[in-house]
Amino acid sequence: MVCGHGSRDEGAVTEFAAVARGIAERLPQYEVDSGFLEFATPIIRDGLDRLRESGHQHILAVPGMLFAAGHAKNDIPSVLNTYAAQHEGLKISYGRELGIDLKMVRAAGERIREALDAAGGDVPLHETMLVVVGRGASDPDANSNVAKVMRMLWEGLGFGWGETVYSGVTFPLVEPGLEHAVKLGYKRIVVFPYFLFTGILVNRIYDYTDKVAAKNPDIEFIKAPYLNDHPLVLDCFADRVQEILEGSNNMNCGLCKYREQALGFEDEVGLVQESHHHHVEGIGTGHSHGHDHEHSHSHSHSHDHDHSHDHGHSHDHGHHHHPYPHADHPLGPVSMKREDD
Repeated sequence: MVCGHGSRDEGAVTEFAAVARGIAERLPQYEVDSGFLEFATPIIRDGLDRLRESGHQHILAVPGMLFAAGHAKNDIPSVLNTYAAQHEGLKISYGRELGIDLKMVRAAGERIREALDAAGGDVPLHETMLVVVGRGASDPDANSNVAKVMRMLWEGLGFGWGETVYSGVTFPLVEPGLEHAVKLGYKRIVVFPYFLFTGILVNRIYDYTDKVAAKNPDIEFIKAPYLNDHPLVLDCFADRVQEILEGSNNMNCGLCKYREQALGFEDEVGLVQESHHHHVEGIGTGHSHGHDHEHSHSHSHSHDHDHSHDHGHSHDHGHHHHPYPHADHPLGPVSMKREDD
């Protein structure tokens, strides 16, 4: 059971139906239905009725939402719990929202690349600014998730700068956020709505972009398409259904660049993981470390250890860190080095 929010916008309702079909295609072993909390039909109860009447006693429900704010945390569970209580013998298991997921970040990255490819030109990414627009909620946890997605896109693609703005409820809103963005001096600004579906808010985001662009004709504004039914979004929904039955691994390896394809860090999947700190284990700030083993491997580190005293081993060890994909970024790691380095 895919539980949507609902919209007065016909396009959004149609897009939601397409997403529900995409999820059904990925989960042929299940009967899939869908419904809305408000503003559109069928409502969630209708979908639950159909599933129950066709003989199902266990329903797996997922929120058709990017982040968990009031709707996913309160409204949908309330509808599901009330329905389950009214129908003896029926079990409803509720899954989690899409959330911050590397598949979602990759889908977003592809939408942004689509827009850049369509715009053409030879403006380097490090001279381009990214503005990600979130829905905005009265839940700071949900709002902070948009900021994290923005950072992963900024760093993954190598933009010159990144900002997060919101379409409502919280701050900064789109227009004041873009008015701030134009002051930063970037000649090209990509505006990307981190939204699943179209609707009045997505249209407003693009309208405000046009309004600020008209006042700043020397800056190129690029309107990136929202997520919609990107295949990776549909894959992520299917993952959430499977998680209900299999459980999810909540250790932060879920976003680990060594396990999954993190945007911009794809070539690090499967790298052998080793501790880079075995040769400094137990080293404190005192002088008598009592170890004088030799390091035959060559390691070099960037830690600011004070080497004015003797650790009892040569300092020519050089950590073999994987090269950072944006090491040559104009605002990158070299900017913090001391002049005498």
